Amino acid sequence: MFDDILVMVLAGGAGERLYPLTKDRAKPAVYFGGPYRIIDFTLSNCINSGLRHIFIALQYKSLSLSRHLRMGWSVVADELGEFIEILSPQKRVGEHWYQGTADAVYQNLYSILRENPKQLIVLSGDHVYKMDYAKMLRSHIERGAGVTLAVIEVPSEEASRFGVLEVDDEDRITGFLEKPTDLPPGGQVLASMGIYIFDMAVLVPALEENSRKPDTSHDFGKDILPELISQVPVIAYRFYDENKKAGKYWRDIGTLDAYYEANRDLCQVNPEFNLYDPEWPLRTYQVQAPPAKFVFADADRRCGQALDSIISAGCIISGSRVSGSVLCPNVRVHSFCDVEQSILMPGVRVGRHARIRRAIVDRDVFIPRAARIGYDAEEDRRRHTITETGIVVVTKEDEPFTVDVSEEALQHEAEFDRRGAEA
Repeated sequence: MFDDILVMVLAGGAGERLYPLTKDRAKPAVYFGGPYRIIDFTLSNCINSGLRHIFIALQYKSLSLSRHLRMGWSVVADELGEFIEILSPQKRVGEHWYQGTADAVYQNLYSILRENPKQLIVLSGDHVYKMDYAKMLRSHIERGAGVTLAVIEVPSEEASRFGVLEVDDEDRITGFLEKPTDLPPGGQVLASMGIYIFDMAVLVPALEENSRKPDTSHDFGKDILPELISQVPVIAYRFYDENKKAGKYWRDIGTLDAYYEANRDLCQVNPEFNLYDPEWPLRTYQVQAPPAKFVFADADRRCGQALDSIISAGCIISGSRVSGSVLCPNVRVHSFCDVEQSILMPGVRVGRHARIRRAIVDRDVFIPRAARIGYDAEEDRRRHTITETGIVVVTKEDEPFTVDVSEEALQHEAEFDRRGAEA
């Protein structure tokens, strides 16, 4: 059914508000929920929707992302004509990089037209949600739309973050407001989710016309769609959530605080976003690592345990306590540590007696023994990035730690080591 449908995932975003997590990687490559990258949720939606002709447009610091895609997303059947293929910027139509969402598609129009699709589905690679695009596609075809936009209801107080749509009684879009700031509070508005289905007969001339205009941002929401409203049927498709919860889950996680809270929510008994639904599998690259391990259960202070946490493959919690935290693959927490309400990315090493609270620790960071993170705001601010809500973000480029281990801690540690030797 979908051999004549092509998907374009835009995954070149810099994610400036997630800095420093995006210092060396694109936003879609940022880790989320343990083993996953943000782009995995969009690609899982595609596979679960039966869509297997997928282009992924990269641009910003794409090495980490392209490696992840190569290692984790070779899941389609090449012999059946299926593909998940990376499109790197080629400057095919000029001397500039992608200047907007529409320009990213326009610059790859040659590759798109070679596949001869009837419709193009344009998706963003930096949102977390579950959606069956096939349902939206059927609605697009049945209603005879030239363009269909996925929309979600949001409080009017948040309208300044989105493109807001005006619709008639049949959900045909009649107006488009880009990030309005003057809407009255207390109501609900329809916000664009950045998910579009275009008939190719509509898309190609619209892109070509836009490319000739000097005063344009080359963006679908700002430029292309407002002009198409008066020319072809542009329909709003109301988001149907496959997450199977009371509230609809769609997260941009565009800031460090939002990223932290979305990860922490996964640790709840009944989280808003369900990772464990066998009817909607979430795929990613599965690192070749042994199962997680929790060691030591001494009667005194040393016990390897994790409470209300997500612990990924390859992690070892050695005589320490982890609570309310997300540990990505291959994290090692040495003895006598306390890790609380934190996100530790792959390869993090936590030395003995360290204490970490309300922090995001980036990949391969070594936390030295007896370090304190999240306990002294002034000291944390001197060394690290701190968000508006006080979350500490630790990277390898931060100022090195200089900490002294107390005599009491050394004696306590020596006593445990002596008991282990005698045993």
